[in-house]
Amino acid sequence: MHITVKLFATFRVGRFAAQAREYPEGTRIADVVRDLHIREAEIGTIMLNNRHAEPDQQLNDGDNLSIFPLVGGG
Repeated sequence: MHITVKLFATFRVGRFAAQAREYPEGTRIADVVRDLHIREAEIGTIMLNNRHAEPDQQLNDGDNLSIFPLVGGG
C-alpha cells in the first residue's frame, strides 16, 4: 500500500522531508517509526490524515502520515 510520510524538524536530518513509501497491509504507525529508526520517546506528535494519531493505529492505502519531534525551549 502507498503511504505518504512527512517528517518535520530534526527528523528530516539524514532522512527526507516527504516521501511516498510502500508498506504491506496491516502496517501500523509504530512499524513505520521503527523502519525510519526513530525512537518513539523522541516523538512529540503524530498526525494521520490531519488528525492526531497513536503509534498502534493501523495504516490504510493512501494515508498521509506526519511525524513531529518533541519541541523544547522556553
